[in-house]
Amino acid sequence: MYKPIKTVQTKENNTITLYETINKNFDKTILIIGVFHGEEPQGEYLINEFLKTDLNGIKNKLLIIPCLNPDGKNRNQRQNSNGIDLNRNFPTKNWEKTEKKEYYGGESPASEIETKFMTEVLNDNKIDAILSIHAPFRVVNYDGPAEELAEKISKITGYKVQKDIGYPTPGSFGNYAGVERKIPTITLELPEDETNETLWIQNKDVFKYLAFEY
Repeated sequence: MYKPIKTVQTKENNTITLYETINKNFDKTILIIGVFHGEEPQGEYLINEFLKTDLNGIKNKLLIIPCLNPDGKNRNQRQNSNGIDLNRNFPTKNWEKTEKKEYYGGESPASEIETKFMTEVLNDNKIDAILSIHAPFRVVNYDGPAEELAEKISKITGYKVQKDIGYPTPGSFGNYAGVERKIPTITLELPEDETNETLWIQNKDVFKYLAFEY
């Protein structure tokens, strides 16, 4: 029901794969991304569970990246193998060079293999909405014209909508895709105190909504 359409090798020779659902007729194109941050692996689990479900009659085309940061996941760290927070490395108007700490965005914007992969995906496809899965705040955060979608996802999950995550995010993917490109962009912040199985129960209808209804 889906096929790999784009891959790239990371610095540590792990593969990042973009999958596409195989449906010739579709309404919208939805991009779903897991594991921006290596110590937040829950998104990959949820995506893989969704890919096991029956997608017959799907309304929208899905572009799916189960794990954007496999190097970081293998190291159980937020950053990639270069010590860079991918969610601060995008070429946005507000990108800035910061100290080499947890949120370090690199020496220059879009310096990382993973970031370039994402910018190419957005340049090569007309994306109508984005779901990026993170942890640990249990909120539905959004960027760009996504308030209505955020409210819908909030009703499905029971997580509250939170427009501002509470701290500056220069060079973030939300700024790049949502604010500057005007693509409705949801950052679904999962709670960290639930099992993957419970998270799937809480969030499986989000995937179904994006695939079959949005």
